[in-house]
Amino acid sequence: MANPIRLGVNVDHVATLRNARGGVHPDPVTLAKLAVEAGADGITMHLREDRRHVRDADVERLMAEVSAPLNFEMACTAEMLSVALRLKPHAACLVPEKREERTTEGGLDVIGQKAQVAPVVRELVAAGIRVSLFVEPDPEALEQSALMGAPVVELHTGTWCEALHRGDDRAADREFARLRSGAALAKRLGLEVHAGHGLDYASAETISALPELAELNIGHYLMGEALAVGLPETIRLMKAAMARGAARRAAA
Repeated sequence: MANPIRLGVNVDHVATLRNARGGVHPDPVTLAKLAVEAGADGITMHLREDRRHVRDADVERLMAEVSAPLNFEMACTAEMLSVALRLKPHAACLVPEKREERTTEGGLDVIGQKAQVAPVVRELVAAGIRVSLFVEPDPEALEQSALMGAPVVELHTGTWCEALHRGDDRAADREFARLRSGAALAKRLGLEVHAGHGLDYASAETISALPELAELNIGHYLMGEALAVGLPETIRLMKAAMARGAARRAAA
């Protein structure tokens, strides 16, 4: 039997809510602990340049207080490389970052920004940090990711999820075909395959049927659902959806 797909829970938007008013509540580290107790396999935090949600102290506390692995999302900057090398998280996921964006808008340009990305990958790998590159499911990006020596890619699912949400079946089918072929190519290239961005219960179940998938990273949707039913129940429902998808691939 194949290993179950891991669920990484992103707690950035707990900090977004905290920062809207100031003070210390709600606390992203407390929610991270609750997520792990409820079955999360890891915690994701994205320390942005402008510190719009999590702050340095949040990441430091998470490393000290939470036993589950930290997936540290970071831009390819000298500042963030310094933070990662100091804290030594389990994993670092390199993502694009623009001050004006609400959230990450697409995959990292590993081809056009090769000169910037490749040295960061080398330093993180040398420090024993598992590196993943958040990329589009395109052959060129995946091949370049493998050439850079990153052991993991996280496929950007946002374009597919947006098509699903607006009811554009043709676009959704086209985007899912890209994800399916991208996951297969990544696996052939020797890369571990993760996915994330915009996923809900239904889309997480669908993509969990891909045989190459090892991990999903989900945040905003989980935190929104948790307002209605609580975080433990939300994580239970998400892991159940992922298990249903994985069962389909096992039966195929």
